[in-house]
Amino acid sequence: MWAKLSHLILRNRMTFFLVMLAITGFMGWVAYDRLELSYRYARVLPADDPENIAYEEFKKKYGEDGTVMVIAVKDSGIFQYDKFVGLYDLTEDLKKIKGIKEVMSITRLYDLQYTDSTGKYNFLPVINQRPKDQAEVDSLRKVINSLAFYEGLIYRKKDRIAVMAVTFKDSALNSADRISIVADITSRCDAYQAKTKISEVHYSGMPFIRAEYMRRISRETQFFMYLALLVTAIILWVFFRYFNAVFFSMIVVVISVVWSVGTMALLGYKITVLTGLIPPLIIVIGLPNCIFLINKYLEELSKHHNKMKALGRMVQKVGLSNLLANITTSIGFGVFYFTNSSMLVEFGVTAAINVMTTYTIALILTPIFFSWLPEPKLKHTKHLSGKRINWVIAIIDKIVHQRRRTTYVVVSVITIISFAGMYFINVNGYVVDDLPKKDRIFTDLHFFEENFGGVLPFEVAITTKSGKNLFDKSEEGEALYKIEELQQLIQKQRIGTDTTPIFTRPVSIVEAAKFANQARLTAEKERRSSKFYFLPADRMTLMELAGNNDSMLSKQEQKLSTFMSKDKKNTRVSFQMADIGSKKAKVLLADLRPKIDSIFPKEKYVVDMTGHSLMFLKSNDYLLHHLFVSLAIAIVLILLIGMVLFRSVAIIVLSKLPCLIPLVITAGAMGFFNIPIKPSTILIFSIAFGIASDGTIYILTEYRHQLNKLSYGDAGRAVSNTIREVGLSMVYTNVILFAGFAIFALSSFGGTVSLGVLISITLLMSLATNLILLPCILLSLEKRTVMKAFRKEPLIDIYDEEEDIDAEKLIIQAGGSDLQ
Repeated sequence: MWAKLSHLILRNRMTFFLVMLAITGFMGWVAYDRLELSYRYARVLPADDPENIAYEEFKKKYGEDGTVMVIAVKDSGIFQYDKFVGLYDLTEDLKKIKGIKEVMSITRLYDLQYTDSTGKYNFLPVINQRPKDQAEVDSLRKVINSLAFYEGLIYRKKDRIAVMAVTFKDSALNSADRISIVADITSRCDAYQAKTKISEVHYSGMPFIRAEYMRRISRETQFFMYLALLVTAIILWVFFRYFNAVFFSMIVVVISVVWSVGTMALLGYKITVLTGLIPPLIIVIGLPNCIFLINKYLEELSKHHNKMKALGRMVQKVGLSNLLANITTSIGFGVFYFTNSSMLVEFGVTAAINVMTTYTIALILTPIFFSWLPEPKLKHTKHLSGKRINWVIAIIDKIVHQRRRTTYVVVSVITIISFAGMYFINVNGYVVDDLPKKDRIFTDLHFFEENFGGVLPFEVAITTKSGKNLFDKSEEGEALYKIEELQQLIQKQRIGTDTTPIFTRPVSIVEAAKFANQARLTAEKERRSSKFYFLPADRMTLMELAGNNDSMLSKQEQKLSTFMSKDKKNTRVSFQMADIGSKKAKVLLADLRPKIDSIFPKEKYVVDMTGHSLMFLKSNDYLLHHLFVSLAIAIVLILLIGMVLFRSVAIIVLSKLPCLIPLVITAGAMGFFNIPIKPSTILIFSIAFGIASDGTIYILTEYRHQLNKLSYGDAGRAVSNTIREVGLSMVYTNVILFAGFAIFALSSFGGTVSLGVLISITLLMSLATNLILLPCILLSLEKRTVMKAFRKEPLIDIYDEEEDIDAEKLIIQAGGSDLQ
């Protein structure tokens, strides 16, 4: 088969080249025309998951949560005329930005006025026009300080912190406009700070966090693609010192990158924090194909100096082993399909497909390019006999033959210690823990958590089961009192002995009722007093407040529609919460659920905790479970491939130890160094296992080949030949992989850093276990009956040394431009 394939490629090289060129052009055009960043929050939970259904129902009733960007201005002189008027102008300017739905700040507040004679309430702006002097600002300050509804939400009196809450339109929130709108907002706020000498300005909220994430993803996708090309090109040059080998390998991986982004566009996927990693991953993973092919070509050429025969044998001898290795790598990515998470499915499917297309591109274009190039000179093959690398290979061979027992002891001790380290693994994830602690997003988020409780949406949706509305007079205000009890319960929540608030003050119809009560009790007074901001204990008064058709609660339905349904059977209580991590959040929710059920009897109410914060927690747990499942699936599938090749369960199970032990060591290191298990780090194991299995495939296929060449019982020599034959290429490819993944340590996302560094370390360890431990295992099994499987014919034909390409049939025409 492989002989025929090499004939086909070399005889029709121009046709193959033009076809590949046309496909590349098409893929590039599709990517340019269709590919774009994803601006929506990535859905992790399946569409039919009960938590996801509840969240989607919530959004249908009340609209998107997480639409508010918050800007905190902290200054002891915030009510000085210049600063206050500057804030007024800034608020009005922000309101005019296209895509902004509403802006609320201390200069754009509404007061609730009650007319005793008519019993009506009206929402009126506190400030009708731009203040003219300091006296007017001082007067406004007294009014603002008296409005308890806004204390802790828009204004923190004792710390002189004013907050601007900028609400985005849904159309702008989920489009490319979000990044430019956020940039426009921050630039105007920074200009305000510079002009007025305001002490501090802080930004947060989901629109800001998500916009910053996408801006960095876009920047890093390009940065890492170019860096991967540069780093791998330098390493290739150090190895080969052969310009053609470096340049044309780069051409192959660049074409592969174009195919990968084209595939994303054709599948209708968008660039996310994960799919943005695919181009540099394809460069790193694709180069080993070129290294194995070129090394085999140069090796064959040094034996017989027949270029066409060397190219043919290159395809024959490396084609299958590279195919199997790429299949195992593809499986490592492809198993993410079984997570049923759209974010991981898109990443896994795109990566899996393009690992195989990269293999195909390298297998076709490498022999074509080198058939057109001049025959390499003797100096271009010197690396094959380099003293240093061959000294390393000789040391490895010596360890395998003379230090087997020591190898087993050392590996066993390290593995046992690693198992102990796994006990300390912390399963935890944060919404913004992928950012450095000194990053502005993180520090500003911490500012809001310290002063207000947080910015992450946490919602409680309440629905009556009786068919009555929440303000039915027969219930005498029961629902409102229960909501008030719920609010107090949630606001008091703490984790352990930590006294730091977790939740902000709530926004709900109960808070609106308190506002109305304050307006009613102070209607005839010259000055408001926050001491009247409470829910009336008198049920009759409360029902008059809530049930009167001319009351604030019924008259202002438009303003309250985002907090209560029109039939008044559904309402929400909105909090913002701190980013306390999934581990603490699970404890918190477990504590809250029974307490909420005790307040709202299940036979009368349906109460759902939802919102972005809860969706993140559920998504985190879902991913962790399914990523472990996907790792198990990857192990099973790769074991099955090995069984097809070697037809021995014992051999395959033992041969997977060199791939699994590095994963155990990595997991142990994560425990000892307090690197938590979370979605971004659990990805490491499936990917690393798939790539590490490549080395096992190369070793076992070459070992079978060497055994069949030598007399039965000469396993020692077969192992030595195997190490020498594939060791050089394995060292080269693993150095490339190590450096290629290590560049992700420069990312601004902690998850990407962990992914790169831990995979790099895991692959380096897998190189050692594949080149040392696996040959030791093969020698130990030398006289065992299981080794007879290597003498059996495989279910998939592996290259036979006796098959050879007929070089006489491949005649280069004058000028070397074509083949007959």
